[in-house]
Amino acid sequence: MPNPNLKENKLKRAIAVPFRGLVKAISKRQYIKMQYKYITHHRLDFDNPKRYTEKLQYLRLYVYPKMPLVSKCAGRVGVRDYVTELNLSDTLIQIYGVFDKFDDIDFDKLPDQFVMKCSHACAFNYICKDKSQINIPELRKKFNKWLKTNYGKKTVELHYAPIKPQIIIEKYMIEPGLNTPVEYKIHVFNGVAKYMYVVTSRGVDIRYNNYYIDWTPFDGAQFNGWKKTDKELKKPSNWDELVKIAEKLAKPFPFVRVDLYSIEGKVYFSEMTFTPAKGTLILDDDKCDYEIGEWLDISKFVNAK
Repeated sequence: MPNPNLKENKLKRAIAVPFRGLVKAISKRQYIKMQYKYITHHRLDFDNPKRYTEKLQYLRLYVYPKMPLVSKCAGRVGVRDYVTELNLSDTLIQIYGVFDKFDDIDFDKLPDQFVMKCSHACAFNYICKDKSQINIPELRKKFNKWLKTNYGKKTVELHYAPIKPQIIIEKYMIEPGLNTPVEYKIHVFNGVAKYMYVVTSRGVDIRYNNYYIDWTPFDGAQFNGWKKTDKELKKPSNWDELVKIAEKLAKPFPFVRVDLYSIEGKVYFSEMTFTPAKGTLILDDDKCDYEIGEWLDISKFVNAK
């Protein structure tokens, strides 16, 4: 059963929204504490974080903004260099170009299907399944707005702020028999992969299945009201390879979620996310927030503060 904290107080939201910018400008720490309390209904303890979601807030505010490698890997363009440096370039999805401006793109040279993403943000994406149906003026307006958005400042995920805003265009990945490939989102804590969730049917009837890294169901970690599939998913034959790659990419960081695909037996890299949902996840079983929190050791950062 979904966590009852998912229910939102609309009146409280209406009162709070006009003051968000002011609080954010005065104190980012206070803004994050208020945001965390509002969304999760838990008090945020920066001095002695125990929950997984609390520790993500600590990393979000005090640690990741000071790590240039985090900013590099959070960016859609910079992370490709990082993946290449680790001799994993064979996992990179083919790209058709990186552009500073929307008007630099020659759509005539693009295939009928592709994916456009902003380099400096999460969810600033456009999936093209039929180039003939693109509304160029509308798409230009959308991307120009996104390119002007300081995503890190807006979301108070400051590790995004140094990333140069660009548009990267990737090959549209298709898995035989499916509209979109299955996504394996592997969570790595202090270099060790501990659990993950699998995303299926994105854009159609999206489902999220949570598992421990040994593929044992971890249903309590289901979050934000998302539903799982009716049947348990089958572990891919190259699962050990996916985990190995995720841990290699994640080694320098206290925590990161590494997103990978496995298409016809080949591993493809998608992205790295350091503060999933800004760390404001609402888990179906609140005990799992503490269980996952035990896997993440940030004591050296907290004690050094």
